[in-house]
Amino acid sequence: MSDDTGLRGEFLLDPGVTFLNHGSFGACPRAVFERYQEWQLELEREPVLFLARRIDGLLASAREALAEYVDADPDDLVFVPNATSGVNIAARTLALGPGDEVLTTNLEYGALDLTWERVCREAGARYVRTPIALPLADDEDLAETIWAGVTDRTRVLYVSHHTSSTALTLPVQDLCGRAREREIATVVDGAHVPGHLPLSLRELDADFYAGNCHKWLCAPKGAGFLHVRRELQRDAQALMVSWGYEGDDPSFLARHEKQGTRDPAAYLTVPAAIEWQREHRWDEVRARCHELARRAAAELGLPPVVPGMRHGLYGQMVALQLPEDAPADLQERLFDEHRIEIPVVERQSPRLIRASFQGYNDAADLERLKAALAALL
Repeated sequence: MSDDTGLRGEFLLDPGVTFLNHGSFGACPRAVFERYQEWQLELEREPVLFLARRIDGLLASAREALAEYVDADPDDLVFVPNATSGVNIAARTLALGPGDEVLTTNLEYGALDLTWERVCREAGARYVRTPIALPLADDEDLAETIWAGVTDRTRVLYVSHHTSSTALTLPVQDLCGRAREREIATVVDGAHVPGHLPLSLRELDADFYAGNCHKWLCAPKGAGFLHVRRELQRDAQALMVSWGYEGDDPSFLARHEKQGTRDPAAYLTVPAAIEWQREHRWDEVRARCHELARRAAAELGLPPVVPGMRHGLYGQMVALQLPEDAPADLQERLFDEHRIEIPVVERQSPRLIRASFQGYNDAADLERLKAALAALL
């Protein structure tokens, strides 16, 4: 990777790899990772003091910083290891019954398709995946296309705020508003949003919103959150029953925070990640990365899934359609022969290649990808 941006040296990534896959697992800046290790050392120096007497206050401070960042009340969100955990909690909270329907799209994250399919199967409910044809023919009708799947049996609307494999921003605020009018519960997978796209949980007004801090916000791995509407919190049960369930009426925070012995260092480092990005003027970084994504769509010779690359439909990631004769082992060859880390999405038709641009990337990385694809395609 190049260091023209001045940010490459701030990250721990292998300098011999052109890393264009931030969207999968993120990457943590050196200073944030060091703060993470400091929390771990502090825990190990006096585990009982840390986990038995200090942890409640430490988690509360971290939640306050995160809540300010996502525009929410800190008592309405809890830390979870990842957005998948958060959506699993939501799926198990909503008491589905025989004949009920959960409406979604065919663009959702595969692991959570499995979650909802299992929950629906156990309840006798249906998981309804509204097809979104790619490339989008007309993004103006995207909300209408999704909403057309609503029936009298629809109990839950589950959508990604920003899709994983196709890198599309879906009209979740519009959909959440419609669902509230119809008394349909809303569950939003926001795994790719914090640190990547503007987010106000107050304005969005979803019933359940699960996000990751270890992707675009650049916190350590294992830092996610779940935000739950106040009146639904009593029913939002943790995935594990532990000390947080002690007493006659355990609180929402207690149930989800007191879950046995675990390392909370990633959660406690979230404020440091937020502050690190502020110090590095991250709005400007995001705008530069968005421009790299736009250039990738325009210069790589592959059609994007976003029509005309409309600004509000994508951020720092772009998904491009591969030709039918693209090598079956394209992802492996890009890495083995060109040292480029980038995912090829096999679950979509047509196959896609998804480029993520983060602060450590620059135009030279795009040029390397362009040359490699020219050689392999």
